[in-house]
Amino acid sequence: MKAAKVLSNGPVLKWVINPFFAYPYNEITTVPINVPVPAPDSVAVPCRIVEKFVSQASDIFILDECICRGLLHCTNHPANIGCMALGKAADRMHLSHGHHATRDEAIAHIKKAAEAGLVAKIAHAWIDPVAFWLTKFNHLMFICFCDDCCCLYRTHMKNRGPNLDKACKPLPGISIVRDESKCNACGICEDNCFVAAVRMVNNRPVITASCKGFGRCVTNCPTGALSISMGGEDEIFQRMMERINEVADIS
Repeated sequence: MKAAKVLSNGPVLKWVINPFFAYPYNEITTVPINVPVPAPDSVAVPCRIVEKFVSQASDIFILDECICRGLLHCTNHPANIGCMALGKAADRMHLSHGHHATRDEAIAHIKKAAEAGLVAKIAHAWIDPVAFWLTKFNHLMFICFCDDCCCLYRTHMKNRGPNLDKACKPLPGISIVRDESKCNACGICEDNCFVAAVRMVNNRPVITASCKGFGRCVTNCPTGALSISMGGEDEIFQRMMERINEVADIS
C-alpha cells in the first residue's frame, strides 16, 4: 500500500496503480472527532455524527488493536484502540482479531478514541475485505481511529495520484476558516497538512480546494487563527449517509 501511494503520481506507473484507488472501491472520509465544534447544546458535533453512523449498522466488530500502531509499535498513541467493521460482512470477522460489539460498546469506543486525540476515518476500501477475507464488500464499512504518526491512510498523501486524491473526500458541509487578525504566518499549518492543502502565498496561508477537513491544522495552530465550520448536523449526516449508501449498505 505504501509503495502504491508513493508511486501513484509517478510517470508511467501511475497508469497501472491509479485504478486500484478508483471509485467505488476506495472512499475515505475523515471526521475530526476530537475537535469540539460549537453547537447550541455545546456538544462535539463530529463525534455525535460518528455515533449516529454506527447506530445504523446491523453488525459491529471492534478490533482489539490498531493494525498500524501495533505493526509499527507506536509509543505516541494507544494501540489498543482498534478499528471497527460495520455491516453484514462484519459477521465473518475472525474472533482472533477482536469481538462483536453492541451499539453502546461502539459508542463508548468512539468516545475513548476522541479522548485519546485520534480522528475517525470512515473507509470503504478494497484492501479491507482482502486483508480479512470478507466476501460482502457491498455490505462493509470500516471506521479507523487514526493518529499523526503511524496511520496508513495518512502517509504519503502530499504527492498523491488523481484517483487517490478523489478517494479521500471531506465530510460534507465542513470547512476550515482562518481569522486573519490572529494569524502570524508561522507556516505550521502548511508543514502539518498531510494532503498539502495549505499553501503560503505572499507570506499568508491559503487553504486550497484540496482540503479534506482533517482538522489537524486547527489543533496545531499556536494562535488559534484556524477553526472548523460545519453546517447543520442532521443535514451533514444525511448527506454523508447518501454518499455511503451509493457504495455500501451497512444497515
